[in-house]
Amino acid sequence: MEGVEVMSAHLLSPNKDPMGYAIADYHAKGKAGKLRVFSSQFEEDEIPVAQLFRSFNEMPELEQEALRLANGKILDCGAGSGCHALALQAMGKEVEAIDISPRSVEVMQQRGVKQAYCINLFDENYLQKFDTILMLMNGSGIIGKLENMGAFFAKMKQLLNPGGCIYMDSSDLRYLFEDEDGSFLVDLAGGYYGEIDFQMQYKQVKGEPFDWLYVDFQTLSYYASENGFQAELVREGEHYDYLACLKMV
Repeated sequence: MEGVEVMSAHLLSPNKDPMGYAIADYHAKGKAGKLRVFSSQFEEDEIPVAQLFRSFNEMPELEQEALRLANGKILDCGAGSGCHALALQAMGKEVEAIDISPRSVEVMQQRGVKQAYCINLFDENYLQKFDTILMLMNGSGIIGKLENMGAFFAKMKQLLNPGGCIYMDSSDLRYLFEDEDGSFLVDLAGGYYGEIDFQMQYKQVKGEPFDWLYVDFQTLSYYASENGFQAELVREGEHYDYLACLKMV
């Protein structure tokens, strides 16, 4: 299991949890302020907090497809406000939702998610077994960097039942670096172009910087095959995004 220790298994402290604060605000008041996103690679952006509370019908088709395909005992990773878990429960499916944000988990419990826990996916003591693992809203993000792929797949082997699968969505950020003539304007010696650093702020609550991975399907497929998994392209989205199914071979 070389590499499992490499992945951080921390939980967020309340004073370093801007997304959790934003989710709690929106749940309590029906509105929230700006959830600001900073990166050394991009200009400041924001996440519309209402989007984190979307219903099944408001979800992108890739997410709807993943929820329809999910079966057996399901794990929803990085569950946020619980929108995916609630949709799965409404379908009569069994789902466990985990997140590293204590405030988000409280909101999930208040909203009626039956099994919502403040757990880090990479906690070495977290050894439940699942038939489906869902990693949505750019689910590859929590892997952080390509160098963590081995640790990620090792953890998935621990959690998946035989015949189980991971449904993960991500995006190929190549389009951000392509010139009009199709040439690729990125320093390939400078690391993989989908490795991004982010930091969030909500009101006066500022989180720690973190790594976030956007991965193209070809690269994901390569790392899957190197680690005993097979990647299947389930569906492509409208803007360089896709849904993949990862199964042990």
